[in-house]
Amino acid sequence: MEKMPFSKDILQINDIEATISHLCALMREEIYYNNKRRGAVLGLSGGIDSSVTLALAVRAISPEHVLGIMMPEKDSNPESCILAEKLAGQLGVETATEEITAALEGFHCYQRRDEAIKKIFPEFNPATDKSKIGINQSGLNQNLPPVFSLTVIKKSGEQQHKIIPLNEYLQIVAASNFKQRSRMAMLYYYAEKMHYSVLGTANKHEIAQGFFVKYGDGAADMYPLAALYKTQVYQLARQLGIPREIIDRTPTTDTYSAEQTQEEFFYQLPFEEMDLLWYGFENDYSPTEVGLILEKTPEEVASVYKNFARKKRTTGYLRAYPAYFS
Repeated sequence: MEKMPFSKDILQINDIEATISHLCALMREEIYYNNKRRGAVLGLSGGIDSSVTLALAVRAISPEHVLGIMMPEKDSNPESCILAEKLAGQLGVETATEEITAALEGFHCYQRRDEAIKKIFPEFNPATDKSKIGINQSGLNQNLPPVFSLTVIKKSGEQQHKIIPLNEYLQIVAASNFKQRSRMAMLYYYAEKMHYSVLGTANKHEIAQGFFVKYGDGAADMYPLAALYKTQVYQLARQLGIPREIIDRTPTTDTYSAEQTQEEFFYQLPFEEMDLLWYGFENDYSPTEVGLILEKTPEEVASVYKNFARKKRTTGYLRAYPAYFS
């Protein structure tokens, strides 16, 4: 079959209602017939992906068979729960709130993270200072592997940045990943208690590029958004009546104490641009053809393609099933 010419509209969903109906049918089949469960539970973050997943679940199996769980901790943005509760109320979905700070303290999550930060910034005070990890943006067009930096924001607003040595980077990430794994444990508690399925909220980019925590937000019984590019998730959001505050909200990791966008931490590109580049990469459009439409040189597009290939290769272990030896 001949490919369509590459264009900026190539990811536009022509029949959004048909797409929604298809996803809802798959969700019903998976929950009731394959999993043989009575309903669905999912974590609500006030973000676009969990909001669209919730709205799809309500359409698929009705609100009385869906439970939304909010799981804030001391570094969370309070707005997350406010927006999640608002949407759940709009959709008629029951919710529960589980504060996981104590569980994370039990795992020494914050202590282990701050120990690594203090090796880079000895004067760091976790009681007053905030921190986040970011990725170098310039390396994207230079065929360079990612270089991560640590930003510390003082109470005065002063910011300090330093490149993170490998061992400290690994410790900060490993400690922070307790958050996602603790949330997934809580979701499965409710799922088993109620005989429900767990809905994952990851989209196509998060799964394909490895932007998830293995056995954290990477653990679920199904992923309704797995085939959707981020801009397509927004298309569904508008059709499903997701509140404007959620649609307009900047996607964040909501993991570090300082506010941090997903682009800053991992993707390095705005979603509108990344989606088209990823589509071109996945569907073998030449860098020349894609660059012509996106006003980039073939070399720039080729560099992004190499970055995508590197991410797929280096995060393959996250998507792999456990090895069963015989």
